[in-house]
Amino acid sequence: MANGDAVPESWQAALDPVLALPASRKLGGFLKAEEDAGKRIYPPRGSRLAALALTPLDQVKAVILGQDPYHGPGQAHGLSFSVPQDVRIPPSLRNIYKEIERDLGIPMAAHGNLEGWARQGVLLLNNSLTVEEGRAGSHAGLGWETITDAAVAAVAARAEPCVFLLWGSHARKKAERVPGLGPGTHHLVLTAPHPSPLSAHTGFIGCGHFGKANAFLEAKGRGAIDWSV
Repeated sequence: MANGDAVPESWQAALDPVLALPASRKLGGFLKAEEDAGKRIYPPRGSRLAALALTPLDQVKAVILGQDPYHGPGQAHGLSFSVPQDVRIPPSLRNIYKEIERDLGIPMAAHGNLEGWARQGVLLLNNSLTVEEGRAGSHAGLGWETITDAAVAAVAARAEPCVFLLWGSHARKKAERVPGLGPGTHHLVLTAPHPSPLSAHTGFIGCGHFGKANAFLEAKGRGAIDWSV
């Protein structure tokens, strides 16, 4: 893509056809125009495809879907739910850590950088990969969804069993658009309410997704994920 974000080699076959569509080219033009107009777009250029760069397609073991990047200064760095190490842990991620501690006994992490998960095969993908500063959801419906749908579909099409952790209606709806994740799939699809403070205690806390994911991956010979940070 333009703006300093090249599609990593392992994802090119899956994404190049989508990126050639007029809507994708229009998205690139929109982002350039917004930045040229002085608007702050997060995450910065060069990190917008970090989820794909850190987790090659052939290494994906689990997928955690977010909605769009954090829209505050210094927060977004291209991975869903994650923030750079020196940034305060956001409330949703804090609730994720609480569930990991409850589920697996792993103590709460002191920082919010999830790159370690990504390097183990956890695809931390947002539905939209950019956002305007201070405006949550501002880049929804502009073309990112088609690109990220194609990325999720590429994972679902692989023969290797994978775990899809779908938290909240937004993530579930995205997965419903993807062939290969319906009844009879060889993947494990786990759903729960979103970990935000508004809904975490309506079923996310107590969902046991992290232990279930590891049990599935171990049973399929793919190896457990170390959910410590």
